Amino acid sequence: MSSQTTDPKFKPEDRTLDQALRPKTWDEYIGQDKVKTNLRILIEAAKRRSEPIDHLLLYGPAGLGKTTLAYIIAREMQANIKITSGPAIEKVGDLASVLTNLNAQDILFIDEAHRLNKMVEEILYPAMENRILHIIIGKGPSARTLQLDLPPFTLIAASTRIGLLSSPLRSRFGATFRLDFYNKQDIEKILERSSQLLGISCDSDALEFIAKSSRFTPRVANRLLKRARDYAQVEGRGYIDKAAAQKALGLLEIDHQGLEPTDRKLLEAIIKKFNGGPVGLQALAASTSEEIETIEDIYEPYLMQLGFLQRTPRGRIATRLAYDHLGLALPLENPNLL
Repeated sequence: MSSQTTDPKFKPEDRTLDQALRPKTWDEYIGQDKVKTNLRILIEAAKRRSEPIDHLLLYGPAGLGKTTLAYIIAREMQANIKITSGPAIEKVGDLASVLTNLNAQDILFIDEAHRLNKMVEEILYPAMENRILHIIIGKGPSARTLQLDLPPFTLIAASTRIGLLSSPLRSRFGATFRLDFYNKQDIEKILERSSQLLGISCDSDALEFIAKSSRFTPRVANRLLKRARDYAQVEGRGYIDKAAAQKALGLLEIDHQGLEPTDRKLLEAIIKKFNGGPVGLQALAASTSEEIETIEDIYEPYLMQLGFLQRTPRGRIATRLAYDHLGLALPLENPNLL
């Protein structure tokens, strides 16, 4: 249960929560100040020229607000937004159908853009650069190319793994922005806003505790707030104080740093099975029965943010902070220990 709660990736059960809590204006969107400042300038410049905003690439760990930013950009540009994802566009025809149904000034948002099929990706190049769609009809010597003009549109792509995007695709975006993990103060402000919108009574100490356990991620913070509310309503007094928040997260096996069982299992595997590292990702995945992609996308970024894990050319290394957090003795001899 805990891994589902702290997994920052979007889940179907998040849909209602996201709709209720999603910021709709710049003022409501807390954090990511540098990204917001740059985007506001781009939007204002495009509006003054009466042009679509440049194609944008947003990247960073899951749950930090890339989709929300796309909605706000569309609202500021007074444009319709159409949402899809890399895995949903399986064939060239799927992308062609999406592009030919766009109207002038529309915004197309593609989530998980790093999972686009390479053939689909190549169709995007002329569409982004020249607003032309090339469709090949038939096969072999009799094949012919049909060229369709597209209306002025903006592509906003989001990715959690920008390194998997090809260089030709990355180069076609007018601007690229990285969303970073939030600081504790911004997460507390987000939780305060969420508690008001959800009608939850919550004191400042409880908000601070939940914020510290949220993996610096708004989506996770809002999930934990809901779990704390459930506990307070069933086992408590309907009011979330720090004690209620601690008990709710304790039942989910989430500690005060936001680590859940899988985080601890990964660190303990590095320390106990591989003497603190370095250990290759494949060996770590095999020893913990976790998928490589899951380790890279969900667990590693946060453990590195905390300073519990470091990546080196030779593999992953558990740091002194990891030993301290788990209450484990430092090895007598490990020249790689950081």
